Amino acid sequence: MDAYVFWFLLGLLLLGLEMVSGTFYLLVMAIAAAVGGAVAWLGMGIVMQLILSALTGVAGIFILRRSKGTQIADAANASFDIGQPVHVLKWNDDGSARVTYRGAEWNAQLATSDTPRDTPLYIASMQGSSLVLTHHKPV
Repeated sequence: MDAYVFWFLLGLLLLGLEMVSGTFYLLVMAIAAAVGGAVAWLGMGIVMQLILSALTGVAGIFILRRSKGTQIADAANASFDIGQPVHVLKWNDDGSARVTYRGAEWNAQLATSDTPRDTPLYIASMQGSSLVLTHHKPV
């Protein structure tokens, strides 16, 4: 079997693993393997295949890390859930609640203990997968 077949099979395997993980790092490695396969298909030696594949992988990961850093910072600064109303299903004895929001049930807690329970409640923030509620609609 020719070397380019192994490179392309490695690329397909990495692509399949990427579909399971969803991190995009394996996608970069699959592209790097495809570059190695293309270089092998063009008849270049194994050293050139490895060098170009490695350079593609390093450059791809550098670009991916750089773009993910800005996306994470933007996502942390803008939460579309803040200020949205919720519907309280039930209050628990410890002061927490079970609410519906976006068609799903969520655990929630009040931002302050003096927040009235009989007024419309809005999402003030999120702590993990729990909503923090307030009676003032945040702007």
